[in-house]
Amino acid sequence: MRIRPQLADALIAVVLTCVSVVLGQESARQGWSPLDGWGYATAVLAGLPLAFRVRAPLVVLLWSHLAFVVYVAGGYWPVVGTFGPMLALYTVASLCRLRTAVLCGFVMAGAWVYAGVASPRAEMASVVAEALVYPLVLVRFGVLARRSTELTRQLRREQAERARREVAAERGRIARELHDVVAHHMSVISVQAGLAGFVFSSDPATARAALSTISGTSAEALEELRRMLRVLREAEDTAPAAPMPGLARVAELVERVRGGGVDVTLRTLGAPRPLAPGVELCAYRVVQEALTNVLKHAPDSRAEVQLRYEAHQLAVSVINGRDEPRRQGAIQDRVRTGGGHGLIGMRERAKLYGGSISIGPRSEGGFAVTLTLPTSAGALSGEEDASG
Repeated sequence: MRIRPQLADALIAVVLTCVSVVLGQESARQGWSPLDGWGYATAVLAGLPLAFRVRAPLVVLLWSHLAFVVYVAGGYWPVVGTFGPMLALYTVASLCRLRTAVLCGFVMAGAWVYAGVASPRAEMASVVAEALVYPLVLVRFGVLARRSTELTRQLRREQAERARREVAAERGRIARELHDVVAHHMSVISVQAGLAGFVFSSDPATARAALSTISGTSAEALEELRRMLRVLREAEDTAPAAPMPGLARVAELVERVRGGGVDVTLRTLGAPRPLAPGVELCAYRVVQEALTNVLKHAPDSRAEVQLRYEAHQLAVSVINGRDEPRRQGAIQDRVRTGGGHGLIGMRERAKLYGGSISIGPRSEGGFAVTLTLPTSAGALSGEEDASG
């Protein structure tokens, strides 16, 4: 059970006061006047106010030193009244500025010298040395405690800020995944639903094919959404999550878009090889978003998806080669204005995995999205965390 700070200060004040009272009973054996009612009262008045030392450190320090001076003036053993002033000075040094702590140290030194002068048997050389050393040590430890507290608070602020950034990054990642999944699949479903409604009476076979595509696409969308929910609940869910989509599923993606009316071809250059999961997911999502834009803005055009495996990188391009001017202009407007979460998501994914992406019209006509991702071990040193 954690004790509240105010209660802890009260317990410390009570304990120190009790120690002073018990030690005061040894005054006569040490050759000093035994404590009477006034002596016990001043010892208590010097100790109990320490319960408020954090709330009012300067007031408690001045009060404890005043009670100490009154106690010494009564001819009592000075050692009994030193606990309160010493703890009060440490508290001031741990809570206040260094200049304030130093001034309070001089107050304690003056009270200590007064106790030596008022004591007929005191050795002034020893008293002066103690009056210099004790305040210095107490101020030093108090300053160290204050700096430690400040560093702890700064560390907590930095940890809270780091946690906030991690939460924001995770939200962005989830938003990108949701956009990629929902936008693509809903675009295919929308196009196929329109086609099925248009030919429902005149061409039942085509309508059935469109409805079949809608069924398969919606089932895949639901599966991807379930996979994302499993990832979000991975601390509670013990079932293994389905693998993230990768380059092996690009052919399925192309076939699905082709069913939406876009003449899409897939070309693979170089020897295909397994890549890091994050790299494959990034490439898959970029192809998915690019084909979704073609499906939205130029559904009767032709597109080409090209995967080129190189020694240290993967190059992915999606080229829409026969855009009508109006439709090509619509896509160009999205690029110029930065509109659409999909284009932003593609750029963020490329940056996350150390790659580069180019989105825009081609000089020979058409529109192209070109992505280059490094696949070397050095470039992917932090990629596993990003894809996990």
